[in-house]
Amino acid sequence: MSLIDVTHLSYGYSHQPVLKDVSLSVAKGEIVSLLGPNGSGKTTLLKHILGLLTPHEGGVSLEGTPISDMAPRALARRMAYVPQIHRLSFGYRVLDVVLMGRLPHKPFFSRFRTEDTRVAIDALERLSISHLKDRPYTEISGGERQLILIARALAQGADIFIMDEPVTGLDYGNQIRLLSRISDLAHSGYTFIKTTHFPDHALWVSDRVVMLKAGEIIADGPTEAVMTSDRLYGLYETDVDVLTVKGGARICMPAVFFKGGGMGRRCGIPSPATGG
Repeated sequence: MSLIDVTHLSYGYSHQPVLKDVSLSVAKGEIVSLLGPNGSGKTTLLKHILGLLTPHEGGVSLEGTPISDMAPRALARRMAYVPQIHRLSFGYRVLDVVLMGRLPHKPFFSRFRTEDTRVAIDALERLSISHLKDRPYTEISGGERQLILIARALAQGADIFIMDEPVTGLDYGNQIRLLSRISDLAHSGYTFIKTTHFPDHALWVSDRVVMLKAGEIIADGPTEAVMTSDRLYGLYETDVDVLTVKGGARICMPAVFFKGGGMGRRCGIPSPATGG
């Protein structure tokens, strides 16, 4: 049985169709990247998987149970949302932010238990960021914040992570570090469904790629089979060469103007997992 099934899902805003008969299945431990231009329906699809929107047709199920039949607390114990941008107005400690992930496990108005604190600290240690636990969340870097949001999801007890453009605003080093952590957690059995505007990132860490355009799936399958030059051209209407090299795959974008007016090729790098 699949972990998550999206079946014949259709949805629109003000009579404008956004998703059209979308179906896909996700297995436990998979990293699935949703690729597509702006307005293709990626974020709307994530909102349906999270149970935040009610489809006009079709539905989403978790291990065979429609998520519409699940209580919000029960769903939160399985599924966590990691946003692309998260700001707090107050300088909560990092540990306090991670503890917020324990809310589905405690009664309203009750204090966090010693066990909740232990789980939160364990989550920080798993991501090698326990040294940040007493730092104000407002004073740490964007890359550290993303890792803390993942720690919060781990503390939540979720085994499915829904991520909307997780590397947005991160510098190159933090992008690589974040993707590496995602890969490590997937190898431990966690499942990731994420949107991205970076085809390179899909090549580096994804098991599956789903291409969305104008609300429809135009390709879905193993990353290396789906990520071809022809399909990327059909998705983005720009020429992209996908080159496979020893140790991994990379993307080269032809005809990029370099400083000084010359023409050249700008390339991505191989997967961080290969060290290439």
